[in-house]
Amino acid sequence: MNADDRNLLARARVATRLPAQDLDRARRFYSEQLGLEPVDERPGGLLYRCAGADFALFLSTGASSGTFTQMGWEVDDIETVVSELKRRGVVFEEVDVPGLRTRDGIAEIEGNYPSKRARGERGAWFRDSEGNMLGIGELVV
Repeated sequence: MNADDRNLLARARVATRLPAQDLDRARRFYSEQLGLEPVDERPGGLLYRCAGADFALFLSTGASSGTFTQMGWEVDDIETVVSELKRRGVVFEEVDVPGLRTRDGIAEIEGNYPSKRARGERGAWFRDSEGNMLGIGELVV
């Protein structure tokens, strides 16, 4: 196996897939609460694009456990985004576990990936209409 074979996915685009038991309900949530519209659709699926990255909602009889972050967005001003999403009816998780505590829906997270050149991150989490746990993060530089 040569180096190119070992790195097959390194050049591939990541495409998140989130289950939805009701695509009409999910479309309304993503439109009304998040301000997102699908860029494409097919029977059983909605495709969204944010800053050049795609994610899809697909019709599924299964449901997400909602116990971990399945997808997230990095934003420049988390307070403004969280405030606006709350105004639109999004309910943010309040977390209070050792090492992670939210205040008004936002947590201060120590450390970060060195390649991002940040000393930490601020994070917030909410569930979509289908129970998928979604996150918002802001790098602390």
